Amino acid sequence: MNQSQCKICRRQGQKLFLKGERCFSAKCAMIRRPYSPGRQGRTGVKRKLSDYGQQLAEKQKLRRWYNLSEKQFRHYVSEILNKPQHYKNPAENLIQKLESRLDNIIYRAGWADSRSQARQLVGHGHFQVNNRSVDRPSFAVKQGDLIAVKETRKDRAAFVRLLEKQEKKDECPWLKVDQKKLTASVIRVPALEEINPPAQVSTILEFYTR
Repeated sequence: MNQSQCKICRRQGQKLFLKGERCFSAKCAMIRRPYSPGRQGRTGVKRKLSDYGQQLAEKQKLRRWYNLSEKQFRHYVSEILNKPQHYKNPAENLIQKLESRLDNIIYRAGWADSRSQARQLVGHGHFQVNNRSVDRPSFAVKQGDLIAVKETRKDRAAFVRLLEKQEKKDECPWLKVDQKKLTASVIRVPALEEINPPAQVSTILEFYTR
């Protein structure tokens, strides 16, 4: 993780928790330098955004929060907007799809400090879903699925320290996590209010339908 991730938060004007534990410490860039990067940021004068600019800013916040490329994020939005079954509550449906990604579930379970780290761990083949090895961060986890750290990977230092870190983590009410066995299951689909995303999702959908 590099310093540019801290600049992303400063540019957006809020914490997106892209660097794990550092974001909760006094070293967080939003605490040390709570202004936009560059000369104009130091003046404290914020440029007024157009409607398009506001929509773009909201989209960038949510996309970066989930650690997705523009292509990946656009795919999820298009899937929501192009299917009639999502018309009733598209904002909630979009968040639910993003939350169902395996890398996000690993992060929510407390097995990674950030979604970026979770994505790396999944890509390195540390996990299985329903007893089958899965190394795709975008894998869609469904209600009732069982996620587990592979037996051969449980003695890795990153997982040995998990129990100590759990004291700092908030419990995720839609997951049932067993930190001793290093297993997690999805017990239900989360509601939009529970996720509390850092952006206005309805505004993001407007951006893609303008």
